[in-house]
Amino acid sequence: MSVDRRSVLRAAMGGVAAGAVVGGCAPGTPRPARPAAPSATPSPAALPATLPDQIEHGPRDRPLVALTFHGQGDPALATALLTAAEHAGAHVTVLAVGSWLDAYPRIARRILDGGHELGNHTQNHGPVCTMAADAAAAEINRCADRLRRLTGSPGRWFRPSQARYATPLVISLARKAGYPHVLSYDVDSLDWTDPGPQAVTSTVLGQVRPGSVVSLHLGHEGTVRALPGLLAGLGRRGLRAVTATGLLT
Repeated sequence: MSVDRRSVLRAAMGGVAAGAVVGGCAPGTPRPARPAAPSATPSPAALPATLPDQIEHGPRDRPLVALTFHGQGDPALATALLTAAEHAGAHVTVLAVGSWLDAYPRIARRILDGGHELGNHTQNHGPVCTMAADAAAAEINRCADRLRRLTGSPGRWFRPSQARYATPLVISLARKAGYPHVLSYDVDSLDWTDPGPQAVTSTVLGQVRPGSVVSLHLGHEGTVRALPGLLAGLGRRGLRAVTATGLLT
């Protein structure tokens, strides 16, 4: 790990050394899952019956936005970002890749224990919307099974991998797997292109509105660096970062 990355992690995690075990899992080292009692995950609030099958944004008349993260990558960076959000009083939604949960099973509980939300982003992050029905169903169901095994719940939200919008087939398969709504977004941070933290912050703040669902990614140092400034910018506009469920209920 470079000196720069250590600085990112220390700043975001309030002084925790980058080489320390984070979230119960040393970076890059798969660890066995700690049994999690399903009762530890509170039942989420009921969603309005009027929500569409595919959701791009929430109500425009409340000062809330949802920061949603495609979940994979270095668990140390993920933990740093979660910690930074918590220090700012923000909560986020992580749409996790199942193979990432297999490699770092303790990260699921770390996300939930921080007051964040966890959902399904397919098992292997392939192009799910172009797959045959059986293959796409397996991608959705296998990730749901991982989430259920680790946390007692498959989570509320599904987001297709490698696509902003789900096809009618994928929407139907997600519903059968227990996800009545597909979570899309109306603001794309483009942070996965690694444009630098200033660019990430500028892109989001240039597009965000009350009710926005913002697409971001774990596993990118620039996103960790951008988060404090992004949250501060939202605050100056009177906007508060909440989970997708918090936005929509």
